[in-house]
Amino acid sequence: MPIQFGAHCYLFTDRWADDRLHLLDTARGMGLEVWEISVGDDVVFTPALTRARAEALGLALTISPGGDWPISFDLSAQDAGDRARGLAWHKKQVDLGAELGAVAYTGALYGHPGVVERRLRPPEELGRTAEGLHALAAHGAARGIKIVLEPMSHFRTDLVNTPTQLMDLIALADHPNLWGLLDTYHLVTEIRDYAAAVHTTAPRLWGLHACENDRGVPGGGIVPWEALFGALREIAFEGVVLLETYNSAIGDPPGSFAVGRGMFHNPCPDAAAFVREGVGFVKAGLEP
Repeated sequence: MPIQFGAHCYLFTDRWADDRLHLLDTARGMGLEVWEISVGDDVVFTPALTRARAEALGLALTISPGGDWPISFDLSAQDAGDRARGLAWHKKQVDLGAELGAVAYTGALYGHPGVVERRLRPPEELGRTAEGLHALAAHGAARGIKIVLEPMSHFRTDLVNTPTQLMDLIALADHPNLWGLLDTYHLVTEIRDYAAAVHTTAPRLWGLHACENDRGVPGGGIVPWEALFGALREIAFEGVVLLETYNSAIGDPPGSFAVGRGMFHNPCPDAAAFVREGVGFVKAGLEP
């Protein structure tokens, strides 16, 4: 199937809710085919309403943890109770995804973003993380939802920073329902060869989060787009490309949403322009 283009809800809103359903119409009107919703304990909405509107529009949904997520609920935690609570929390999100009719649950699900342990990794840590991921992947498979893991920069996690580490963890977890997503922003600080990243993850590459090194609209920064596009063409990539950033115009007061997410410049003052320019740039780059 051809590449599907989509956007993260954070380009348009700080939190998904029933009164934001019109944004699905906006997305479809811009030609998007996929919409990513951040979920969490503070994100309250009626799944049936979102599902019905998305299905009527022919818009696929994905979910990712971006709202409140208790920091101890962590599949990589040393404490077995914390790991069990982490698995239960993620299963709850997968169940929500099933209510939504979502196709995937994505993110740094192997740990908790923001937790960076500055120590040599205990030899058993990846094994216990893989065990939890295997169980989560099985839960997702039973509900028709792909579990998609995203490497993040060493400023966000110490567990999986590179495509090679991602594939090693997927192999260790050993479940066919584990997939990968590459984020052009996070990879900037971790790798030098974007083409190699694509080829390394090709067997499990589900999607791409596309934005510039400053989280701005793709193009014009230091992300090596030509190398990335060339490699995606070489592997005949047919996954999902999601534009992702934080809208720097919204919030109360205006701009506070992006600042609260740790963005102190202006990466996305206009969501519609971000989508138009970003999708246009990526589509052009992926043309044969």
